[in-house]
Amino acid sequence: MTDPVTPEATAPALSDDIALRIGLAARALPDTDPARLLKVLADAVGLPPTVAALDGLTVKQLKTAAAGELAEVDAAALKAALALLKGQGHDIEPPPPVEAPLAAGEAASGSIRVACASNGGDLLDGHFGSCRRFLVYQVAAGVNRLVDVRDIDDSTADDDKNAYRAELITDCQVLFVASIGGPAAAKVVKRDIHPIKFPQGGSARERMAELSAQLAHKPAPWLAKVMGQSAEERVRFERDTEDA
Repeated sequence: MTDPVTPEATAPALSDDIALRIGLAARALPDTDPARLLKVLADAVGLPPTVAALDGLTVKQLKTAAAGELAEVDAAALKAALALLKGQGHDIEPPPPVEAPLAAGEAASGSIRVACASNGGDLLDGHFGSCRRFLVYQVAAGVNRLVDVRDIDDSTADDDKNAYRAELITDCQVLFVASIGGPAAAKVVKRDIHPIKFPQGGSARERMAELSAQLAHKPAPWLAKVMGQSAEERVRFERDTEDA
């Protein structure tokens, strides 16, 4: 995990507040350290960056300045980083408490585990390569539980951070994420995890309630496959959907 930049580590010297903003924003961007982000800010607002300059920075200005250094970063991640540069979201809401797994009766028809990329509380708001944690839910027909919270420490990863993150959720069948790049998605799929993007974000718990409702009625073909239903059952679901 990238540590917040310190005044001693950069030139010119930064105030503690600005250094914290840059460190947190760099952490929100895939494969970015504070020094790299500082180069972008030099083009966007000049050095040293001030509170007034950062507060007036727009997504368009940041994207333009980042074109050389951070061309591969998507708009959602840039927006999250910009909020941190403006001093918003420093006090990250802790995740909800973990609950007991579903009882045998509650999951009689089978259940799946869903990992949700999150940056705070129960929000589904994380980019796969920069989210702070994965909220792991056990979902069955009509019921869902938060059974684990997995904080992410990229400093323990080898050279491949995306592979490290994918390994954290190998017991899950589905990944809900605000955004994910192609190479990262390939690593997730390789581990038999089905990634689904929700760019609009929202409450992870509400998404789980929607998913459990699907399981109680007519699962989509991909979901039926994840649930381990036979090909014959999946064809039936597909036909039912077409006839509906």
